[in-house]
Parts: sequence; C-alpha cells; structure tokens
Amino acid sequence: MLGLGFALISWQVAAYGPLREADERLGRLLRHSGFPHGAAELLADLGNLTVAPVILAVAVVYAAVRARRAAEPRWWLAPLCAALALAAVPLLVAPFKALFERPGPPGMTGSDSAGFYPSGHAATAIVAYGAATLLVLPWLRSPLPRRGLAVGTCLLVAACSFGLVRRGYHWPLDTLASWLLGGMLLVAMTLAARWGARRRPKQRARRQPK
Repeated sequence: MLGLGFALISWQVAAYGPLREADERLGRLLRHSGFPHGAAELLADLGNLTVAPVILAVAVVYAAVRARRAAEPRWWLAPLCAALALAAVPLLVAPFKALFERPGPPGMTGSDSAGFYPSGHAATAIVAYGAATLLVLPWLRSPLPRRGLAVGTCLLVAACSFGLVRRGYHWPLDTLASWLLGGMLLVAMTLAARWGARRRPKQRARRQPK
C-alpha cells in the first residue's frame, strides 16, 4: 500500500494532474496562514541532519545496551538496521529528486530549479524518529508510555512537515511522498531485524548432535 500510494502521488506530480493542482493550492494557503514564521522554522528544523539523526543515535545506543544486557542473540541487529535505514534516505531521495525535477514553491531561493520532490527533510524525520520509536518501544512495558511515544512520534513528523510547507520549503505532496517512502524503509528495517533474529536459533538447532 505504501508503494502504491507513492506511485500514485509521483504520477500526479509528474503529469501535473488534479492532485498536484490541489496540492499547490493547499501549499499556498498554508504558506500564507497566520502561523508564526519563527515557530514554523523550528518545526522544519526537526528534519535537519543536526537534529533527527542525533535522536536516532541515542535510541540506537539505548536499544543496543538494553538488548546486550538482556543477553539477546544478535543484540546489535535491530540498531544496525535502524542506522542503515537512515543511511538509505539520501540514496533513495536524491534519484527521485533528479527524476521528477519538481520546482519549489514561488519565492523560495532556488525555486526555479528542480529537486523538491520528495522532501529530504521530511524523509529524514520519519525514518529517524520512526526508527527510534521502533527501537525503544519493546523496552517500554506499560501501555501508556508506549502509546505516548507512538503518538508523539507521529506529531513530530507531522509538525516537521507542516513547518516545511509553512516556510515555503516544500509543497505538501513533497512531504506526504516522503512519509510513504520513509514508511517503506521502516517496514524493511523491521522485517530485516525480525528475519535476522529468527535465523540464528534455527542454525544453532541444526548444529546440535542428535
């Protein structure tokens, strides 16, 4: 579903379809809203490389330490998959930017040039905060903190995307496409970690003498 949604949005952006027209109307509306510029700038900065990756690094260390202390097999695997997921963001975003060559919102420096779809900042935010959440959640036993962390993560990503649009750095669909792209990376991270964690016990069982 994530891939299908990304393909649909990309098609509309490339073909200048009705969805793109509505997207640009919404983008202009949000950009000229009364939300304070300074606050919007702070929200947009949540996707900076000086912010989001630092949060993920803290979660990686925390999860690795907890898993190692619990003597879990391949305690390093989930943190490694999270780091690789974030490293994959520019490798995926950059080719799509070059492929679709979407101009930025009017008035932004370099808006006449291409390379605004999808949003690298939004993709960084969803993968960094999402991966951090997935690493920490298994170590939270109470339902309330788990729900709070999940909701807080969604709000952070939404706030970052709103800030990017409000400041005129991106169109709304640029950020939505990044949510879908980042979601695919998080799914791949989760599946890889689960597959690796299940593989080792089976191999050990085969080596045991009868």
